[in-house]
Amino acid sequence: LCAPACGVPPAWAARLGATGFLISECCLPLLKGKPGKAKRVRTIFSSEQLARLEQEFARQQYLVGQERCLLASSLHLTEEQVKVWFQNRRIKWRKQSLEQQQAKLAKMGLGTPQT
Repeated sequence: LCAPACGVPPAWAARLGATGFLISECCLPLLKGKPGKAKRVRTIFSSEQLARLEQEFARQQYLVGQERCLLASSLHLTEEQVKVWFQNRRIKWRKQSLEQQQAKLAKMGLGTPQT
C-alpha cells in the first residue's frame, strides 16, 4: 500500500489491538476514495454479547425504546448496534423458517420445484 519512497512500514506491519490494522498516514489518500460519509467499521461481538442477544431474541424478536437502551448499555454497545443486530437476526430467522417450511413440504411431496 505504501510507496517505497515514503519510508514507512507497510500497513500490515503493525496491528492496533483487535480493532484492525494501523495504516500509515501517507497511505490514507489511497484508501479514502470519495469524500463524504466514512465507511462504518464492522462490529465484532463477543461470545457473551452474542449469547445475551440471542437470549433476548428468543424472548422477543422486536426490541424497542427503553428495552433496547438497557440491553445496549448492559452489553457496552450502542443502541444502533443492537438495533442492526436485531434487524439482521430477524432476516436470518425468516430465511431459516422459510427453508424449514420448504423442507417439510418437500418431505410430504408437496414442494414446488425451484426455478
